[in-house]
Amino acid sequence: MTTTRSAGVSEELEPHGRSAKKRRAILDAATEVFLQKGYLATNMDEIAALAAVSKQTVYKNFPSKETLFVEIVSSVTNRASDRVHTEMPDLAEGEDVAEYLRRYAYRQLTTVLTPRVMQLRRLVIGEVGRFPELAKALFDGGPGRAIAAMAVLFERLADHGLLAIDDPAVAASQFNWLIMGEPLNRVMLLGDDAIPKPAALRRHAAAGVRVFLASYGK
Repeated sequence: MTTTRSAGVSEELEPHGRSAKKRRAILDAATEVFLQKGYLATNMDEIAALAAVSKQTVYKNFPSKETLFVEIVSSVTNRASDRVHTEMPDLAEGEDVAEYLRRYAYRQLTTVLTPRVMQLRRLVIGEVGRFPELAKALFDGGPGRAIAAMAVLFERLADHGLLAIDDPAVAASQFNWLIMGEPLNRVMLLGDDAIPKPAALRRHAAAGVRVFLASYGK
C-alpha cells in the first residue's frame, strides 16, 4: 500500500514539476532573445527552440508574445526589487545609521546596475510607444517601489529618533535619486561597460549618504 501511495504522489507531482520547469525555461529563453533582438525581431519559434520545448507549449504557458514580454519585465523588475527592499535586513540594535544607509545604498546600486536590468530598461524605453503599460509596470516595480519602501524605512528611523524627517516620501525620493541618478543615467546611455566597479560604487554611496544626512541626520 505504501508503494502504491508513493507512486500516486509521484505521478501527481511530477507533471506539475515538469510544467514549472518548462515555464522557467521559456522565460529564460525569451529573456535572452528579447534582450538580444528586441521585441519586434523576436519570434515564438526561436524562443521554443532555445527553451527546447514545442511552440504549442510556449503558447500554452503564454498566449501571446506580448503576454510573455510583460511577464519578463515584471519578473525581472520584481526580483531586483525584492533583493533590495525585502531581503535587506533591518537596522540592528545599536548599529550606526550612516553605515546602515551606506549598505542600503550600495545594495540598491549593485542590484540595479547589472547588464540584465539595464538591457531590459533600454528595451522597455524603446517600446514605450507600443506598450506604455510596460513602462508604468517597470516604474511601479522599480523606482516607485524603491521610494515607497524607503519612505517606510525613513519614517521608522525618524520615529526612533535617528533621522529628522517631516515628509518621509520626499526624503525617500531625494535619497533614491541622490544615490541612483548619476550612475544610472551613465550606464543607460553609455552601455554596460560604464557600470562602475564595486569600489567606485561604495564611494558614491558613501558620498550620497553624507549629503543626505547633512539634511536629515541628527
